[in-house]
Amino acid sequence: MARRRPPDRANEPEGTRQAREGIPLMRRARMVALQALYEIDAAGHPPGEVLSARFQMESLSTEARAFAQELVTGVLAHQTEIDRLIQRYAPAWPVAQMALIDRNILRIAIYEFVIARRTSPAVAINEAVELGKLFGSDSTPRFVNGVLGSIAEEIAGET
Repeated sequence: MARRRPPDRANEPEGTRQAREGIPLMRRARMVALQALYEIDAAGHPPGEVLSARFQMESLSTEARAFAQELVTGVLAHQTEIDRLIQRYAPAWPVAQMALIDRNILRIAIYEFVIARRTSPAVAINEAVELGKLFGSDSTPRFVNGVLGSIAEEIAGET
């Protein structure tokens, strides 16, 4: 029996589905987390409802779902601390006025390698740049790389 896609993907172009399926699983989890954080940030919807809806739209393994949920809850729990770091390393861009997508990509990466220390800085920065290429403006990857690179350099200097 053929597996059915969620209804909102029924009319999705075949190339789009194939491209998404070629994305590494943990990057897909980061994509779901980014989309959820974007919606929470932009519309103020309840995090649990947003994640539940995202999980219905995106087929992820149990491990990837847990990772996406950890990213969202971790970013939200440490948002004030994360935003202070962003402001410190991007002083020309007030966090509240920063593009929503850029702000949330930075939040995820900072949570991963500064707060949770779950991911190496190099991997977190690379993943953030890739998210920037997928979802941000033309300048997002360079901006994200610069801010996160500066944070990583300072952290490396402290150890």
